Amino acid sequence: MNESKKNIIVIGAGKGIGLKIVENLALQNSVYALSRTSTEEIKNLNVNFHQFDVLSDTYDQFEFPEEIHGLVYCPGSINLKPFNRLSESDFIEDFQINFLGAVKAVQHFLPALKKSRNASIVFFSTVAAKIGMPFHASIASSKGAIEGLTISLAAELSNFNIRVNAIAPSLTNTTLAEKLLSSPEKMEASANRHPLKRVGNPGEMAKIASFLLSENASWITGQVIAVDGGMGSIKN
Repeated sequence: MNESKKNIIVIGAGKGIGLKIVENLALQNSVYALSRTSTEEIKNLNVNFHQFDVLSDTYDQFEFPEEIHGLVYCPGSINLKPFNRLSESDFIEDFQINFLGAVKAVQHFLPALKKSRNASIVFFSTVAAKIGMPFHASIASSKGAIEGLTISLAAELSNFNIRVNAIAPSLTNTTLAEKLLSSPEKMEASANRHPLKRVGNPGEMAKIASFLLSENASWITGQVIAVDGGMGSIKN
């Protein structure tokens, strides 16, 4: 393998932010892309693709490199309901997708990440874990757990020179959010809730993830980086 190339695992790579991350990384790295769905977009990229469901599949069924330099965990959910309509199973499923799935991924790939002695892990949180938003109790709780995991692992893995960071987006124009952005009126209303008067796009999140995986971010760890149009820190 070319010494400049890195082995990078991207979980949740089939659509949206995950797909854009793979597109950014594929030309200069050896990317292993995992997704529940197989799409033409991912098939057309020069990557090692595995169809994979974080809720039911195991990583042992596939072969991965002995040394891994980057791990990105992208799966997420947008389960917005009033608190009194959220069932225990809603909380459990969001927790399994957003948090336990990330835990299982790190536990599986950690021996290979330690071998690189210069690895980077990137998680995804949400602006709703920082500011109170109605109907976000389930998703904000599970993503809040991701933020706790980020800083805890950053401390624990620093001895191995493994960096751990998270990106906290606000609403991003992906298929996951399509119900919230399904009309010009909804798009305008969502945009106007942000100080920068628009919603995010997957490419913006992917560029931050690619940066955190790169040597340019070699002194950044334990951070939750807001990419949210100012929503989390600016009052309109």
